Amino acid sequence: MRTRLIWAAYGVLATLAGLGLAHAVAALTDADTSPVLAVGSAVIDLTPTPMKEWAIRTFGSADKLVLVGSVLAGVLVLAGVAGLLARRRLQYGAGLLLVLVAIAATAVVTRPEASVANLVPSAVAAVGAVLALVWLAREQAGAPRNGAPKDGSRRGVLIAAGVIGAVALVGGVGGQLISKLRLRPEDVTLPDPADPATPLPRGLDQQVPGITPFRTDNDDFYRVDTRLDTPVVGTDDWTLTIDGDVQRTVTLSFDDLLAMPMIERDITLTCVSNSVGGPYVGGARWLGVRLTDVLERAGVGDRADQILSTDFDGMTISTPLALATDGRDAMICVGMNGEPLPREHGFPVRMVVPGLYGFISATKWLTRLTLTTYQAQDAYWTERGWATDAPIKISARIDTPRALAELEPGDVVIGGIAWAQERGGIAKVQVRVDGGAWTDATLGPDGGDDYWRQWFYRWTATSGSHRISARAVSGDGEPQTAARAEPFPDGASGLHELLVEVA
Repeated sequence: MRTRLIWAAYGVLATLAGLGLAHAVAALTDADTSPVLAVGSAVIDLTPTPMKEWAIRTFGSADKLVLVGSVLAGVLVLAGVAGLLARRRLQYGAGLLLVLVAIAATAVVTRPEASVANLVPSAVAAVGAVLALVWLAREQAGAPRNGAPKDGSRRGVLIAAGVIGAVALVGGVGGQLISKLRLRPEDVTLPDPADPATPLPRGLDQQVPGITPFRTDNDDFYRVDTRLDTPVVGTDDWTLTIDGDVQRTVTLSFDDLLAMPMIERDITLTCVSNSVGGPYVGGARWLGVRLTDVLERAGVGDRADQILSTDFDGMTISTPLALATDGRDAMICVGMNGEPLPREHGFPVRMVVPGLYGFISATKWLTRLTLTTYQAQDAYWTERGWATDAPIKISARIDTPRALAELEPGDVVIGGIAWAQERGGIAKVQVRVDGGAWTDATLGPDGGDDYWRQWFYRWTATSGSHRISARAVSGDGEPQTAARAEPFPDGASGLHELLVEVA
């Protein structure tokens, strides 16, 4: 048993060395070509939608970390099997390691924008893992003599294991350090907007403890996308191409885009995966060029009904052309809260279309806008059954008190945020306790029709268990629906309700 465990450990150690080296090499170019991340990305693409939604509900923003950890754990289990096979015959163990790398390489080359160069990290992983396993096996078994292996040198085994372990550690840590260096913000000076936003009023942040800040800091803004890494896209070679059903194909450089008239708008974004009362919503001030100004450069034809936007890696999102050009402040954005876009939020350029869930409007790391039809081309999410027309649903969220909170009798402040983009904003938020009458809450300052509003309600709490509910009414008079719906296929609905205990 002890011998089997030793050989399994050899397989794991050899694999970690190969992955460490591959991770370091991938960090110098494109981190998503790292074998584990490549397999993880393929798993995301192949995972059924209900399972994806379950992962987001269960693990929240840690869903990708859980995925990568699960893939790595699976790889290491198979690596242990490779070590056991190498005990019987070295070629068998090495062969299994090569099969694992081949799976990762397949995941790499099937990416939309893959090239032969993207296979370099996988090749490094294969060479590193096999050489490490061969070294460990030879030190353990020694040179064959009369058909029977002699015991390996204990010292030789320890040296080999130490060196290989150091390679795994240095490769993994070095790859992370390289990635962090590459993720440093690029030095970009943004132009002043030709059409600036009015100053945002002071919110209720200091008046209502526990309420969501009126403006979301860049570091706190939610991130939901299909990437397991943070892409590094530079401005020097970045271009935006407008093609398809257009009068002429146009390609803009980053400087070309910055030279166009900029607008500045306060807009709340919402992810379609957000459950009722969920965290995937944020409000920020965006700087960019009107989408219609960019499209006018190319001249839109008369057949297109969708804008198929593509990111630097081939990921596609479809936006209804009629909604994107109906007068709302759809933008090709370069700035967020007075700074260039953070890399994790789409630097150098992303789309922002108020009133539409992000999966049909908020393409990050944008490089192409193709005017086409839904009949001719499907985007990533439409291929998976999500809706093509998905306006953000009216919603109110209770931030404070928390569910199952233990409160003292007396004055309790109930507070939160509500949003109703492209529906005249929020006109009213109402609170109900224990199924009683709906009572109007006090609204915070108005940041515009496309921005959320804070709200609060003072409740005299009495002892016992209580159910608190909230609902919003839009500026055009539409009340929030109480009908429950899951995020798939066009966004969750229902009232946010929670239970609290009063002593």
